[in-house]
Amino acid sequence: MKPKLNESDFSELIGLLYQGALETQPWQSALPALREALDAEVVSLVLRPPSADDQGVILNCVRPDQSSHNSNVTLADPNDWQVSAYREQFFSLDPFVSLPLGKVVALEDILPDKDLVTSDYYLHYLKPINLFRILGVDTSEPGGMLARLRFSRSASEARFKTTERQLLTLLTPHLSRAIEIYAKLNRMTSERDLYAGAVNQLSVASIILDEQGRMLTTNAVGRALLDQGEGLSLRDGHLHIEGRDINKELQEALTNIIRAQLHGETSVVRALRVPRPGGRSDLGLVVRPVPASQWSEGQVSPSAAVFISDPDLQESTSRPILGALFELTPAEANLATLLARGLSLAQVSVAQNISQHTARAQLKSIFAKTGVSRQAELVRLVLKSVASLA
Repeated sequence: MKPKLNESDFSELIGLLYQGALETQPWQSALPALREALDAEVVSLVLRPPSADDQGVILNCVRPDQSSHNSNVTLADPNDWQVSAYREQFFSLDPFVSLPLGKVVALEDILPDKDLVTSDYYLHYLKPINLFRILGVDTSEPGGMLARLRFSRSASEARFKTTERQLLTLLTPHLSRAIEIYAKLNRMTSERDLYAGAVNQLSVASIILDEQGRMLTTNAVGRALLDQGEGLSLRDGHLHIEGRDINKELQEALTNIIRAQLHGETSVVRALRVPRPGGRSDLGLVVRPVPASQWSEGQVSPSAAVFISDPDLQESTSRPILGALFELTPAEANLATLLARGLSLAQVSVAQNISQHTARAQLKSIFAKTGVSRQAELVRLVLKSVASLA
């Protein structure tokens, strides 16, 4: 029989629930501790319930084999049969779903043992994995995310006691808040990654600096530019431009913008040209402030953003998307893309191995479909279209 949790153990359990929302593998520390606290064979956290066209997300922690000397308790492999079979097939037979939100319920509360042992769910799923007793709670957050926490025991083990139900009841509000934090962070991360991906697709480097002018993050384009070290580099974590005068301009711009941010003053956006050796095109660089949270004072937080364009990078316009946007044929979309890349009509005809007469006919058709009448307007239309974000 497990001893009653003392105040310190209970506090640690609550801390692990909140920490789980921040872990690389969510709740990898909390689930083993929860399983042990309720003396369960298995604890499962369903972060996205399975459905006919979605296998969902289920985290499982199983009681370690007593014969094993491995003390590192981790989450079970999501491809283990008891998880994969449930996701793929048996979720539709599970009678222990759609519980009243925030209420701790045992399976026997809604399905007597005599009915459970004759059910397909027990005979084909629970019995093969030697599970019988189940205690659970469902919780949701304002954005609509539903999470299910389940504790399971074998038939030879005792029912979950009143004290264990009470413990789970006390933990449930904290689980709900942790799920809300997790869902909000997930949405913010997805939104951030979407915008970062769009900036990458536009072949624009972005470098975020803190209030000391040190680099916090950069995207793939920025990392590539810094790795090349041609005109732009990092020195002790600070952005540096080759050339004393131009670097002085950059440092002054950063200092002024960051100082203005720290004092809540308005600062101006600065633009610079960064020369590069070897006949390569100059980089275009823009420094602008990052809007600060009123609660971020005294923290290492983003203060300035540096955006850099490299004219030598090819655009990433998707020709199929361009074709779909303006009802262009594949040949027309290809021609429009090459023109936007800076080729002349004569160069396009050579590159495409077509006659200039054919190229001119395709261009005329493109003009008719896009509503422009000049090549410069077409180039601007292509470059400003969403095809580069596909």
